[in-house]
Amino acid sequence: KRETARATEIMKLTWRGNAGLTNRAVEATLPAREHIASFVRCLRPRWLFAPYHEDAHPDHVAATQLVEAARFHSKLSKTAMPGPRHHPQRIYYYFCIHLRLAVQPSWIVDISEQWDRKLQSIRAYESQFITGRDPGPPSLTDRFRDDAAYWGRLIDRQYGEPFATKEPLAMTSLRDLL
Repeated sequence: KRETARATEIMKLTWRGNAGLTNRAVEATLPAREHIASFVRCLRPRWLFAPYHEDAHPDHVAATQLVEAARFHSKLSKTAMPGPRHHPQRIYYYFCIHLRLAVQPSWIVDISEQWDRKLQSIRAYESQFITGRDPGPPSLTDRFRDDAAYWGRLIDRQYGEPFATKEPLAMTSLRDLL
């Protein structure tokens, strides 16, 4: 909890919640799906973010299945779930460190100005990313930096964050492209 509080402070978040799912035991069950859908109905996000659907970590794969199912369930009317019906416009997928595939993102966000803050927030989770890990080289934080630099180079920026979507993106103008 101390690490989460520190990362929340670093990221300057106005809200951060925890679904209470058990680490290394996440399963895409109906009760878990409805639990996540309840969050969606109460928070009413425009978009949902989930791990990319191909990943070596079983929790990440199950979390993606839960988010996809919760998006559908959150719009149902005949249910005991709290909150009014809500259907987020899109699900966007981020890429986790466990992924060992050559992925093709749908788009890459320039995170150069936010890179230091992102790295500080990762380091706040010392027990997960630093303590007890092989110090390298490269260290895990070096790998995060190198990955972000790779994605940044693809868009002519210092650092980038890749995302994917299964649904088409809409633009009002070609000016929306960098």
